[in-house]
Amino acid sequence: MPSFIIEGGHNLSGEITPQGAKNEALQVICATLLTKEKVTIANIPDILDVMNLIVLLRDLGVEIEQISPHEYSFKAENINLDYLKTEKYHKQTSSLRGSVMIVGPLLARYGLAEIPKPGGDKIGRRRLDTHFIGIEKLGAVFNYDSNKKVFEIRGNNLNGAYILLDEASVTGTANVIMASVFAKGITTIYNAACEPYVQQLCIMLNAMGAKIRGIGSNLLTIEGVTSLKGCSHRLLPDMIEVGSFIGMAAMTCSHLTINNVDVNQLGIIPESFARMGIKIINKKNKIIIPSQCKYTIESFIDGSIMTISDAPWPGLTPDLLSVFLVVATKAIGSVLIHQKMFESRLFFVDKLIDMGAQIILCDPHRATVIGMGKNLHLRAATMVSPDIRAGIALLIAAMCAEGTSTIHNIEQIDRGYERIDERLNAIGAKIIRV
Repeated sequence: MPSFIIEGGHNLSGEITPQGAKNEALQVICATLLTKEKVTIANIPDILDVMNLIVLLRDLGVEIEQISPHEYSFKAENINLDYLKTEKYHKQTSSLRGSVMIVGPLLARYGLAEIPKPGGDKIGRRRLDTHFIGIEKLGAVFNYDSNKKVFEIRGNNLNGAYILLDEASVTGTANVIMASVFAKGITTIYNAACEPYVQQLCIMLNAMGAKIRGIGSNLLTIEGVTSLKGCSHRLLPDMIEVGSFIGMAAMTCSHLTINNVDVNQLGIIPESFARMGIKIINKKNKIIIPSQCKYTIESFIDGSIMTISDAPWPGLTPDLLSVFLVVATKAIGSVLIHQKMFESRLFFVDKLIDMGAQIILCDPHRATVIGMGKNLHLRAATMVSPDIRAGIALLIAAMCAEGTSTIHNIEQIDRGYERIDERLNAIGAKIIRV
């Protein structure tokens, strides 16, 4: 099991460029299954989840060419549907949650899909009802084999429908969109997720010949077409990585420039960090985090304690709450971190408490952080990363701590952050991969 050994107490300095957006990559790579023509995607991050999905598509029969380190072409002309029945396929998809998004494209193009119960982060119950109910309304039929724990989906004649999603699920919305592009007639998706990832998927599909209206809103209208063509697409910078770098700069009292960032694509993230007292300077195509060894959490207008909580876009993404939580430990003031969407994502705070942070875990969804400012002296610790986002929060804490910390199970971090040790070491961190 690879681990990070982190020597804390070092300031970062210089420039860093975020990778391509992981969540967008998983969606648009699955969308290449919708056409037999070549699709080229640039700015693909070299991270475990994305590389595992690329391997899965190659095993399905997609012709894949790596054009450059971060650019690939995909040609899904000859798909081997028999591969869906193999043990290898079941093992691949059960360990990669993003694989659930191959259901929509396969069903739309071939009328058949099969998927085991997907894996991914262990952050509580992550149901698939939104995916399946939406696809069923298009006319698909689901069968579940409880012995094999496999879903089989069939639907040769999908028809457009009015679909009201029970939650604004990003992957659920993406799956239903891809399933409906060939459905006869008009499909209306209400309460659709409108995150930039979904917007980018719709933009790419329209470039391929789909007819999707309402992009950027929670009401999408899709007019079915008979086929899609190839296209070229470039991923956005990963806003989760941008937020992680902001948190690192604040915790390590560092001056950091983050390149290739359009602040208008970050939604409420900059304003949320500003509520924590962190300064962000916006320049063309970059943001600058000045060195700030002291930052104070705001209170609400009535004087009550600030609450930072996740919400569907344009609200704050849940993927950054772990970073906000660890950043709050060094702030002046108190904040309630409310993780509404996943019930186990805050359980890593016991490791921060062991390091000396002042945190009260109220319940599986809420934690109160009492920021200690300069009085915070995090102790080095040995920890295990439970998931991607907790892993990066623990890495930030270790970079701020006094002494040398160890983080095990860093495969979780590698699932979402490309060569994070090398990139941070280049700007002043001291991280050894063993």
